[in-house]
Amino acid sequence: MISFRLSSRVVAATVIAAACSIAACAPKADTVADSTLAAAATDTFPSEEGMIDVPGGKVWYRKIGNGPGVPLLAMHGGPGGTSCRFEVLAPLANERPVIFYDQLGSGRSEHPTDTSLWNFPRFVQEVDAVRRALKLDAVHLLGHSWGGSLAAEYMIATKPTGVKSVIFSSPLISTPRWIADADSLREQLPEAIQKVLDENEKAGTLDSPAYQAATDSFYARHVRRLPTPTIARCEGVVSNDTIYRQMWGPTEFLSNGSLKTWTRSADMDEITEPSLFIAGEFDEARPTTLEEFRKTMRDARLVVIPGAAHAAMREKPADYIAAVRAFLADVEKRAP
Repeated sequence: MISFRLSSRVVAATVIAAACSIAACAPKADTVADSTLAAAATDTFPSEEGMIDVPGGKVWYRKIGNGPGVPLLAMHGGPGGTSCRFEVLAPLANERPVIFYDQLGSGRSEHPTDTSLWNFPRFVQEVDAVRRALKLDAVHLLGHSWGGSLAAEYMIATKPTGVKSVIFSSPLISTPRWIADADSLREQLPEAIQKVLDENEKAGTLDSPAYQAATDSFYARHVRRLPTPTIARCEGVVSNDTIYRQMWGPTEFLSNGSLKTWTRSADMDEITEPSLFIAGEFDEARPTTLEEFRKTMRDARLVVIPGAAHAAMREKPADYIAAVRAFLADVEKRAP
């Protein structure tokens, strides 16, 4: 559900070798080049950044480009992640403004210590506050991972006006279903790694080096499978593990936080705006599950990025951006 936890540790080469085949994990020159070009594009467009008042404090935002199309507002993963990785979406800025923000408590936003702020309703109110402050009367929404949960909750709980489409990027739509899928993916790990996970979870030793290495082997398969670019603007931008643990839990496949029972799987048909599900082939947000959600909706489609995992946006940015661009163009072509 979140990729910053993977980047916080160096994944051992032996763990990666155990987790996937050489062919699947070998660096691909074209992927690295695409990622680097996408990240570099952020400085070729006019931009602005600033702070916005939201419930509980102030959040930092960045706007890239001033193209004529309806703006795209992107919501990052976590909970407790950061938005700086959305810099790879900059190639879309020649068509429309690309806007993203660090949710309260992480990144360049204020970091209040009041843990009562880390709840779903407040994060939903935050989306609305950002839209009002930036005068986003008409907007496309993109939510990645936990940001997809936020997009779903925002659309279903508040029935906002002016949202032209929703992009669910590797989204969490149902925690119980996510955990069931994670359990299924865990069963595909080598037995020795499964044993380490099981034994340490039973003993409660989740901070042990062996357990951390075993979780990294899962992440190397299903979170970040391919090389991703180093984004200069992300240097020094910190996530907030307190929010992640309070709302989600200790690892991607263990949820004991406030989101433990959260689900909108039975409510997705209430989102009638055009929607796009997009995920990597090996994503922990399993494409087969996303297809089930898609089929319940009136106007939704699914794109799967070959070879990529949960970080498909950064692993295969050219493919990802092409899919998003085509979807937005189609939505706006159909608009009255």
